[in-house]
Amino acid sequence: MQEKLKTISKLFEGNEIRSIWDSEKEEYYFSVVDVIRALTDSTNPNDYWYRLKKRMTDEEKSEISTKCRQLKMSSKKDGKNYLTDTLDTKGILRLIESVPSPKAEPFKLWLANLGSERVDEVFDPSIGIDKMIDFYLHKGYTLEWIELRIKAIINRKKLTKVWNDGGIKESKEYAILTNEIYKTWSGMTASEYKKFKNIRKENLRDNMTDVEVALADLGELATREIAKKKNPKGLKENIDIARCGGEIASNTKKNLEAALGDTVITNKNALNYKYINDLEE
Repeated sequence: MQEKLKTISKLFEGNEIRSIWDSEKEEYYFSVVDVIRALTDSTNPNDYWYRLKKRMTDEEKSEISTKCRQLKMSSKKDGKNYLTDTLDTKGILRLIESVPSPKAEPFKLWLANLGSERVDEVFDPSIGIDKMIDFYLHKGYTLEWIELRIKAIINRKKLTKVWNDGGIKESKEYAILTNEIYKTWSGMTASEYKKFKNIRKENLRDNMTDVEVALADLGELATREIAKKKNPKGLKENIDIARCGGEIASNTKKNLEAALGDTVITNKNALNYKYINDLEE
């Protein structure tokens, strides 16, 4: 995993936490024994993990065991792949809370501070907005780009509201409609587009060029306006409208590419991510 990738591993300075990417679930899974070794300095983290599971409350066991998966990871000893207990990000954070070790206390305090910050944001939502702006600035985005990004987020909310009014309620349905827009103008679903740009959990729009962002926004804006006019009901009718919106963005893309004599879709991403150890089940 490349250093630029900010995952659970960043919490354990100087300790390697093996991870594996599940492209189907679009989620990272981390080695449990590596986390335990980092937190406890145990010479036998496998035995510690076994004893920890016996000491856990029924609630802790239920919460962690349901998330625990055995995936093949390369052993540090002989380089061979062995089935290893892994947890996703939420599972690892829950595990940290269950480890009775002095080294785990800073992480528990960090988690508590995160919870406190979320409570503060309930009373003052602008705190969250300020954090988002600071985060993008820290990554190197300009204030002008951030302004456009915020507007795009608002426009997306307007589109999902129109879909909701048309009977679209489930997140799976939202994903289907979004993919129809993307496929029509770009030739790729959102997940295929992310793979094309070599990104994983990173936001797709954050890694588009301004032209790609404009086309994505146009496809969604056109879909919203057509849906408001035609008032489609149910998934099937909304799919037809999503394709119409995507077609408008597609025509704009073709006209621009004809004028430029070049494609406007690029596999470049914002931070030039290059992942290593791309393991797939």
